[in-house]
Parts: sequence; structure tokens; C-alpha cells
Amino acid sequence: MSFVSFEIAGQQSYGLWKDEGNWIQVPQAFQVEYPDLKSVIAAKKLDECEALIRQIGKAVTASQAHLLPVIPNPSKIFCIGLNYKSHVAETKRTDSEYPSIFTRFADSLTAHNAPLPCPKETQRFDFEGELAVIIGKGGRNITQAQAFDHIAGYACFNDGTARDWQRHTHQWIPGKNFPLTGPLGPFMATSKEIPDVNKLTLESRLNGEVMQHASVADLIYTLPVIIEYLSGFTNLSPGDVIATGTPGGVGDRREPPLYMKAGDVIEVEITGLGTLRNVVSNAA
Repeated sequence: MSFVSFEIAGQQSYGLWKDEGNWIQVPQAFQVEYPDLKSVIAAKKLDECEALIRQIGKAVTASQAHLLPVIPNPSKIFCIGLNYKSHVAETKRTDSEYPSIFTRFADSLTAHNAPLPCPKETQRFDFEGELAVIIGKGGRNITQAQAFDHIAGYACFNDGTARDWQRHTHQWIPGKNFPLTGPLGPFMATSKEIPDVNKLTLESRLNGEVMQHASVADLIYTLPVIIEYLSGFTNLSPGDVIATGTPGGVGDRREPPLYMKAGDVIEVEITGLGTLRNVVSNAA
């Protein structure tokens, strides 16, 4: 099983994913000591937590609770730009010696099945299906050989982007941080469940039509390279999220461009990580 975060009776909680509408809640006594999934990861208690939930966890249905971003409160969210050859080609940019990095804020995240609000400030709201990495063991100057030992798990991510705001300057952050525009989920599969990330396939669908399809093996900068680079300039912490980049096929580079609008259904599916689904809405 895989881990989820959700809200039930007005309180945040977490547990295990059973299926689309059924989850198993962590026992209350364990949550008192470890209030959220990030704290479980930091304490290296995922295996203990899973075993306890299986033994005495409480069944929860989607009618009783709603999902949250699988890590609702990451300290840092790193995003890697231009990390598939197919996307570099469609943007007509040149290769770079180092990964292109930008950041998101925690309040830009949203959950599986939550409305995906199209910012009223843009008419160019685009999708970017990505593999997200959740850091388990923190550290600085992590070598490529050590990198996978620092990964707690993986999830689907959709880097919803206001393309015009992204291009106001050379800094992409404004276009990437409108509230609730970055769905993360539906669950986190632990690293032991995904022994070889290079065997994963990513697919994004807009209203059922395939927009993006790629193998994670096609990443220009692999996960070890990314983790080594990031930890070279900052401390990685448990629960930090790394969105590893999107393949070609984004709406902005199509002829004619194809942007998301209210009523659209956008899905990001990755082998072993489920399908992240959101319906686009008009932002309040």
C-alpha cells in the first residue's frame, strides 16, 4: 500500500491508500506523536507506521474525508525545468550544463480530485505532468551513489503554469505559484515499492486525449544528478518535494496552443503511482 494525507472531521490526518474511495487512517495515539506524514518520514517510521495501520487502522471513505496533497507541508519544493529532450526541443532552447531550478511554495499545492483553479489573471493555463520525488533522509553534499538512500517515495505531480506570468521575466516563479495550481498525489508510493524508476512511464491526458507520453528513463538529469546538485547548495530535509521535469507535449507548444479551461479534466498517470485527476475550475 501507499501513503495518503487527508482531512477528516476538520482535522488533518494520514494513512494508507486502499483504493480510489477507501483509505485506512493511522491510529490516533501514533498521530499524537507523529502529527503528519512528514514527521513520520523524518523519524524513519514509515515501515512501523504501515504495520500499525494494517493492524489497527480505521477505515475511511471518500464520503467521510477529502485528500490533501500527499505532503501538505513540505519545507521546500524544487522544480526542474527542461529535463526531457522532447520538451527542450519544443521550447527551442539549448542544452544546459546544469539543471534548471525554480521553486514553488507549499500553498501552491493541491490534492487529487480537488478543483484545479485557473487563475483569473491568465488566459494561458497549461499542464505539465511530472514525477515527484519525496525526500526521506535529509543532508548536504549527497553523492550520486548515495542519492536513492535519501528518497522516501514518489508521487504524480502536475505543474500547472500561467505561461504569460512565467515569461514576464527570466525568472519563472510567478507563473508557477498561483494558489492551488500544483496537484500532488494521489498517494506516495514508498521507494521500496518502486525499485527501478527508469521503468516508469508518465502519461498526461486532457479530457481523455493523450498529451504527453514518456519514459522516466528519458530524463536528461537523472534523480541522482538532481539530488547531488540540489544538496550541493542547500540542505535537503525530510518531506521536501522535487518535481523532476515534464516531457514534450505541453499545451503551450502545440499548434495551435491548447490551454486548460474551466470544466476540463486533466490526468497525470505514472506506472505504480496511480492517476492524479483534477477538474479545472475558475478561480474565486
